[in-house]
Amino acid sequence: MISHEDIWRALDLLATERGMTPSGLARAAGLDSTTFNPSKRMTPSGRPRWPGTESLARTLSATGISLEGFGRLMNGHGDRSAGAHHEHLRIVPFSELRQAALFDEAGLPCGERWETWDFHGLADHHSYAVLVDSDNMEPVFRNGAVLVVSPTAAIRQHDRVLLHGPDSHPCCGIVTDRWHDALPNAPLHERIRIRGVGRMEGETLEMDGDTRVHRIAMACL
Repeated sequence: MISHEDIWRALDLLATERGMTPSGLARAAGLDSTTFNPSKRMTPSGRPRWPGTESLARTLSATGISLEGFGRLMNGHGDRSAGAHHEHLRIVPFSELRQAALFDEAGLPCGERWETWDFHGLADHHSYAVLVDSDNMEPVFRNGAVLVVSPTAAIRQHDRVLLHGPDSHPCCGIVTDRWHDALPNAPLHERIRIRGVGRMEGETLEMDGDTRVHRIAMACL
């Protein structure tokens, strides 16, 4: 049985593991900054106040944690999918993602053109950060937000992803479908359908060797 204390403890642990306060966690999920504050956890009459299902769903999506991982947090265990603790991540502005020297042939960050960002949170070994430097993706990702991106995490339906490559304009979207096309006398082609965010409309994209599709693990304001 889930208790009131369990679910609020899980939200506090999630915020800590992502290097945020409860207020920062709420903002990252697109919620009012006071949504997860301790003062909101009880009513004035002393009755327990529970977080709403929509607030929880948006928080899990923004931080990239699964429902199973959140369940582990409710049991007092860390989220094993979050990776290792990092004090710094490489960071680059969104508008500069087309620079070829930023990534190696495997799509992993490399080179000397990156800046360093103080992260103090959990991320996998190859994660990098992207500074949103336009308002093209509002209200999902605000101008000035920082996206923590994993180039090695598995892409799942409903994930938020960053698409970019040396010959393509970078964009963000939400995965709505994945499938393979079988062509005569040709290998299978993986295709992905995304619903764009901000000013970009949803479209069907065919993945190839030049298009990188990296999972957005979390967004920080």
